[in-house]
Amino acid sequence: MTPEHPTRQRVCFLLQIKPDRLDEYRRRHAAVWPDMIAALQRTGWHNYSLFLTPAGQLIGYLETNDFQLAQTRMRDKPINALWQSEMKDFFVQTTSKDPDQLMSPLEEVFHID
Repeated sequence: MTPEHPTRQRVCFLLQIKPDRLDEYRRRHAAVWPDMIAALQRTGWHNYSLFLTPAGQLIGYLETNDFQLAQTRMRDKPINALWQSEMKDFFVQTTSKDPDQLMSPLEEVFHID
């Protein structure tokens, strides 16, 4: 927490990328649309990072004041609907949800500043 962000949450989530789509997933994220980045920032996604293991495990990390609210605000953005539709086929999933709806925050058990 900082004085300007007293209630900031740290959020980490895991998703799985299809092994045969890893290279293309990396390419897409080397050039994320500027409008998508701006929308994430405006809706409360800060210090957002994605990490990818060689086996396709995607680890996401972000800081926000309210993760549920940030997700809801992002879902209302037309640019997000377009991005999710383009990214959907990259993910191993068991439901018909968009990737951003599969994010389930992990329990934080330790933190040090």
